[in-house]
Amino acid sequence: MQLLISGLATGSIYGLVALGFVLLVNAADIINFAQGEFVMLGAFLVFTFTGLWGLPFPVSVLLVMLVMGLFGMAMERVAYRPLRNSNAVTIIVATLGISMFLQNVALQAWGSMPEYFGEPFGRQMLTIGTLRLVPQHLLILAVAGLLVALQHWLFHHTRMGKLMRATAQDKETARLMGVNIGLMTGLTFALAAALGGIAGVLLAPIYYISVEMGVKVGIKAFVATIIGGWGSIPGALAGGLVVGLVEVLAAAYVSSLYKDVFAFLVLILFLVVMPQGIFREKVAQKA
Repeated sequence: MQLLISGLATGSIYGLVALGFVLLVNAADIINFAQGEFVMLGAFLVFTFTGLWGLPFPVSVLLVMLVMGLFGMAMERVAYRPLRNSNAVTIIVATLGISMFLQNVALQAWGSMPEYFGEPFGRQMLTIGTLRLVPQHLLILAVAGLLVALQHWLFHHTRMGKLMRATAQDKETARLMGVNIGLMTGLTFALAAALGGIAGVLLAPIYYISVEMGVKVGIKAFVATIIGGWGSIPGALAGGLVVGLVEVLAAAYVSSLYKDVFAFLVLILFLVVMPQGIFREKVAQKA
């Protein structure tokens, strides 16, 4: 049970980051390889706000969401909008450039040494019967569930969410109907960046914060996106949980040295057996 909870918590982190991939694939038809660096930046920001400046943890979380959302909109304006009519490879290279830029900014701002962030629970354990659980894992599960519910409410029960969905489904028709495509795409970038930042906040108390942490998380989230089904929001979450559970169980029962290998073995297995992922994309011909 302890391993299952740990695996679900780790998978929830991957699922939130994969959700950022999916949002941008649907809204802008791009693969944002800077998504992992959003996680790293969110972790460093919460460390700075609470660990160095002494702000209360809830206030720091809100500030991280605000800063990451603004950065996402700035990225859409600077790196995507001028290239939106270019081919996919050009835009992917631009996101890789943003990724390297953020790594170097973090290196200059916080240095190369990993940082420890103990909020909000530190290293204490929670004992329930015979189980010894990490409280942060339970917080991750609760926050991930809340974020998924809020996102479902945003997309299905608010006007802005419906406009964002319309933009993702058919930009030209949405533009003809009076939708501000640039604003909706910018908001999607902001949401994807904020999700990555929150994932970094949740991950910071479990692992040491480092410049390289975003690369590993981003790669595994990308694997989760493929496993779950390309472009599927439920698939992103399901794929993240699969990767997290496989990683934790492989580390416990096989070897912690090869836990990363098993994530890619599962990816290869899915590509062979179920290449369209868990939630297969429905393809329809437009009239």
